[in-house]
Amino acid sequence: MTKTITVSYTEYHLLKQIKQRYELVRDFFELESFQKPATKSSKTIISAFRKTNLYNDKFLKSLEKGLQESSYFSKAN
Repeated sequence: MTKTITVSYTEYHLLKQIKQRYELVRDFFELESFQKPATKSSKTIISAFRKTNLYNDKFLKSLEKGLQESSYFSKAN
C-alpha cells in the first residue's frame, strides 16, 4: 500500500539539504576516522603527539593509557 505525504517546497528543500549534509558527514567519517595508524608502536604515536606541543600532559597520559589497553597496538614497544 503506497502512502503519499505532501510537504511544501520549502520543507522539501530543507529536508534535502539535511540529507546531503548528513551524507557528507557520514562519508567523511567513513573515509577519515577509521584508517589504521601507520605504526603499531604506541610509544611512537605518543612521541609524535608530544612533539607537536599541542596537547597537555593530562591528554597525553590518557591517550597512552588508551593505547596500552587497545588490542590493536603491540605490547612490546
